[in-house]
Amino acid sequence: MTTPRPLAAVPTPPARRTRWTDADLMREEFPPPKWAVPGLLAEGVNLLAGAPKLGKSWLSLGLGADIANGDNALGSIEVERGPVLYCALEDTGRRLQRRRRQQIAAGGSPAKLLTLETACPTMTAGGEQVLREWLDANPTARLVIIDTFEKMRGAVIPGISAYSGDYAAGARFKALADEYSVPFLLIHHVRKQGADDWQNLVSGTAGLTGAMDATLVLERGRGQADGVLHVTGRDVEEADYAMTFDAHAGAWTKLDGPATDHLVADTRATILRLLRDHGPLTPKAIADALELNPSTVRQTCKRMADDGQLHKATNGEYSAPGSSPRGDTPALSHLSPLSLPGSDQHKQV
Repeated sequence: MTTPRPLAAVPTPPARRTRWTDADLMREEFPPPKWAVPGLLAEGVNLLAGAPKLGKSWLSLGLGADIANGDNALGSIEVERGPVLYCALEDTGRRLQRRRRQQIAAGGSPAKLLTLETACPTMTAGGEQVLREWLDANPTARLVIIDTFEKMRGAVIPGISAYSGDYAAGARFKALADEYSVPFLLIHHVRKQGADDWQNLVSGTAGLTGAMDATLVLERGRGQADGVLHVTGRDVEEADYAMTFDAHAGAWTKLDGPATDHLVADTRATILRLLRDHGPLTPKAIADALELNPSTVRQTCKRMADDGQLHKATNGEYSAPGSSPRGDTPALSHLSPLSLPGSDQHKQV
């Protein structure tokens, strides 16, 4: 735990400017973006999506407490201390108390600058004013967390398309984030169907991600890390981070090095076990059976074939040395990822 830095003086925000000549734009000196978590959560509106019970709320609560205390976020990232609002709209005070006590007992500290809210109107029914009041009362705010976005997005405008409705809902939060120059983190869900591109896992239309300044997706991993955090955005560098979750401490930690360094070895072993038991399969069928990212599986299978660990047929199916002939094993639809031979049951939080 790091020693909290003193709060910075509150500068008077300059009047927003929206039009320049090209020459004026080149001469303009813009302040750097405000970061809640440098390299990860920048000024603007950020969307974090993940499957239910994966640990998104633990992640957001931990980030809020670390920033409010000035402690290293995710175990290693230095942050600037400041007020944080965490709207835990699917929780109760009792549940939040239990989670915070668990985090504090494992080495955390009470966060005096963390405001916890369990009820708030939607953005179209007074919620925007609630957020404005807190932001006005906390001019040094570092982060606003909305858990979940769906609970607060507001009414859909009658007669518009799903795309326009999603974009309008995201834009309501973006307008506040831009006006106050404060990072917002909206917690959301992923769709049930898989996708080749992790950005397409986000529930809703492309209008929602289009309204965001950054999109983050937390996926459960199968290797040494408990998950992979995918990040892309306007001010953040696109990256994948290997993450591990300590259920005792209720804390996520970012692991050093690329996510593939932690995940690829175990992914290869799991793919080999599946193909030996079930015979030739396409990368999509492998990804569906193992609940892995299809793009990751496709790249891993290609590398395994290049390394001589798999054989690729002309129809695109991969097989492993010693794999069972087709038809000797039960259909993939009868298997869940947790029942695959050799796979470890993953603890969800």
